[in-house]
Amino acid sequence: MTARTSKRTLYRLRGVPPTADAMFDALDADQLETVHAEVDVPENLGVPAVLVTGSFQQPVASWCDEIFRTTGIEVSRPVNRSAGLLMLAVDGEVYAISYDQGFRLVPDRLKDHRFGLSFASRRVDPAKIRDLVSHTPGGGRTDITLIPSGASVWSLGIVEHAQIVRRLGGHLDNIPLTISRDNPGKISSAEGGAGLRLRLGVEGADLIADIRAIARVLREEKPSPELEFVEHVVPVDDPGLVTRLEAVLDDLLGQEPDGRISVAVPADRWDDYMAARAFRARINSDSAGRSTDDFDLAYVLSRARVQRAGSRVAALREGTVTLYRHNRADRADEIWTSSALRWIEAEVSLDHHRFFLMDDQWYEIDQEYLKATRVHVERLITDSPSVDLPPWVLGDKERTYNETVPDQRPGYVSFDRDNVQTTLHRGNGVEICDLLSPDNVLVMVKRAMGSDALSHLFSQALVAVQTLRNSPEGRERFAEKVAAARQGHGPPEDFRPSKVVFAILLKDGTDLTADTLFPFSQVTLVQTARTLEAWGVQVEVVGISSVPPVATPTGIRRAAA
Repeated sequence: MTARTSKRTLYRLRGVPPTADAMFDALDADQLETVHAEVDVPENLGVPAVLVTGSFQQPVASWCDEIFRTTGIEVSRPVNRSAGLLMLAVDGEVYAISYDQGFRLVPDRLKDHRFGLSFASRRVDPAKIRDLVSHTPGGGRTDITLIPSGASVWSLGIVEHAQIVRRLGGHLDNIPLTISRDNPGKISSAEGGAGLRLRLGVEGADLIADIRAIARVLREEKPSPELEFVEHVVPVDDPGLVTRLEAVLDDLLGQEPDGRISVAVPADRWDDYMAARAFRARINSDSAGRSTDDFDLAYVLSRARVQRAGSRVAALREGTVTLYRHNRADRADEIWTSSALRWIEAEVSLDHHRFFLMDDQWYEIDQEYLKATRVHVERLITDSPSVDLPPWVLGDKERTYNETVPDQRPGYVSFDRDNVQTTLHRGNGVEICDLLSPDNVLVMVKRAMGSDALSHLFSQALVAVQTLRNSPEGRERFAEKVAAARQGHGPPEDFRPSKVVFAILLKDGTDLTADTLFPFSQVTLVQTARTLEAWGVQVEVVGISSVPPVATPTGIRRAAA
């Protein structure tokens, strides 16, 4: 049976009018000549479209010379890679779909570099992330994580305000694409960066319907709460601010290197970078440039320093870096050529704000810190707690509350101040939890009049989870306590905590929200949650309701009805 879909990469193009002539004119004429391109105008799609086909040819593969030098046997094998690119306008937007090497025909300057990522943040299941590429501003560090089976985004240790997500992939939530139209339960996936890679309809009508469904998601939906941070780091679009930033960068490029400028491989070219055996940089020069076995930042910066003040950024933007698949760096070995500015990252300060240049795009890297923290706190605080805790009688001490919970909620066990002693934790030992739920969730309880009490609570959780994860002695001592409390029924032998609940009573019973939680505690909570979630432990924060005390005839206080 012929497949109805095929996995392809879809790009959305900027600044291209939705006509066949404009789409063709947007392409690189020299490159089209290099691939011996044939151009057609499809008429059966019902929308303006251009089809470009060609091939990247190499008469003799780059490895043939090495084979001869190694074995003395002359070998001559050609390389011929096909390339197809379909450009089409749907509802006024221009898109491009690549086939084989066709993605090399899409000019970088035309790509909407947030297109695929924006879709992924709206439709990829946050609990089933399979592919994540994030970049930490400063130092050129890029982290690539591949998890075929999928994992929660929070288990990957992302620091929302400090890292820029460059690619995101995973299982798709339900969306009316061709792949799932006939079978809504069929699992599909997508990877989003500059482009969006997923299974698209092969028939013309199916393809256009899929593009419209993708556009509808971007137009009408907001990012998933768990993935909203992906779009917190928003590019700087103010032309005046960009001009000021580039003036600062231009001055920086005229100085001796001090570490504020480093190397960053363009996000969509990692495979090319790994395949390259030679790199040639050409900065404002008619000569061949300098060829090395890796990107030569020192050379690029030295060329920038000798440019006239005010022209250095332009020189890098107009300069080129070419990648070759063989160290002889012949034209036949070319993989890809790009602007030299795409290969550097830089951090500059302006008006007490910090900005970051990456992939020829400016970002402000401080402005979203508080917003990202608040979003994370709002995600952690739940109105539908997984634990069933009774109200707290105002005036009762924390220990009194914990001791009375098992009487009101069968199955709960109080371990308040019932610490676990280990060789590492002598003296007072480790308080594993205040309450253990019937399904072995660690519940940390605190009545907080200020942020210091909550800092202690969060620290307690980290130490407790570390003990149960890493100390056989700690697990054994805790299991003995649980078994004693439950009449011989201890936790599973391989028990590791999978969830921690912070149960908090604020001040005099104030409702717990992102508005009422102490600001410093929000920061500490998020840091704690990131650590626990990186260990595979879910975190939930719940507010404990409160009731006033009522005096009885015998003088015994009880909760008000």
